[in-house]
Amino acid sequence: MSAPLELADAQARLLALAAPLPGEHVAVEEALGRYLTAPLTARRTQPAGDMSAMDGYAVRGQDVPGPWRVISESAAGHPFAGLVGSGEAVRIATGALLPDGADCVIIQEDCAREGGTLRLTGTLPSPLYKHIRREGLDFRDGAMLLPAGTRVGPAQIALALSAGHALLAVARRPRITLIDSGDELAVPGVPCARHQIPASNGAMLAAMVAGIPCCVSRIGPVADDRSALIAAFDAAAEDDLIVTSGGASVGDHDLIRPALQAIGADLAFWRVAIRPGKPLLVATRARPGRNAQIILGLPGNPVSSMVTANLFLLPLLRRLLGAEACLPLGVGARLLGELPAGGARREFRRGRWDGQNVRDGELHDSGALASLAACNCLIERAPDAPSCHDGDIVRVYCIENGGMA
Repeated sequence: MSAPLELADAQARLLALAAPLPGEHVAVEEALGRYLTAPLTARRTQPAGDMSAMDGYAVRGQDVPGPWRVISESAAGHPFAGLVGSGEAVRIATGALLPDGADCVIIQEDCAREGGTLRLTGTLPSPLYKHIRREGLDFRDGAMLLPAGTRVGPAQIALALSAGHALLAVARRPRITLIDSGDELAVPGVPCARHQIPASNGAMLAAMVAGIPCCVSRIGPVADDRSALIAAFDAAAEDDLIVTSGGASVGDHDLIRPALQAIGADLAFWRVAIRPGKPLLVATRARPGRNAQIILGLPGNPVSSMVTANLFLLPLLRRLLGAEACLPLGVGARLLGELPAGGARREFRRGRWDGQNVRDGELHDSGALASLAACNCLIERAPDAPSCHDGDIVRVYCIENGGMA
């Protein structure tokens, strides 16, 4: 039996098995959470002309300090079509086009108007063009705005629309099936015998991927039966990814590996040197003319399943969607209290983080859901890490809102 893989090696091997899915064009407003498959370039210039950044009056710089004769108005969407001449001023609103002939905006707080006459009462802008947004300040027609692999969020939607796009090129949504397996699992909501527990991992994993654009199906609970598992795998044969929970270890009733062999899947790797989550399994099933299907076997203990989903499932989905950066990013946090020395495997401990400080959770059994629900982060501990003390900086990963930040 080969030694468990180190975390970074296992993640790299998994991501190497996947390629971004074929692309499609969707409406900009429907692209939230998707990843660009092509660079986004501007189809127009923003601003399209010089604009006022403040409410005030547009004048010629050579005429300061005035007085001026107010001849018209330039409002956002309603520009002044004439020319500002010597000694003339045009009332101008924020976002309005600067009239021809004007090269200075005096804000309304620094001037006074009596009828049609405008006088300076405050200070002139320095430099005189201070309150002008120049043509192309944001971007120019043809400029590359976002590289391929960028995640589309609210700001990217606004940028794409402002740049003249109605559609965006993104990878199609991955199709994923989640399979709960184990003789001990009962259908949620049905009274359990003492030897049973309600099936919860499938619902947890579905909630974890809810923030990632994908199409999710669920099967289970499936009994610890080779034929039943083969049938579940065959039912999901058209999907891009199958995720199992439970049955990936080496016990007499851990039948995921025998079922994978029966359907002709190839084992890519098994076991990762992390705690919790060591018995993680990755396999592929060849499909002529298409990308191979990936099967990700997660441990059955709920905490182990959640940790490995964060470390492997979410990065894999990002990869299939075409993300440039797939892996979770940790941040430093100040420890409140103590942490024991680490063991031989990389460890992820539950913790409570307030954005600055972190405190270790109270119970670290891999089946303890109450302690998991009471925490909002994972504290990473390197192999053989020394004990940590109050005030030390440790690395944490947020697990709120469906996945590590």
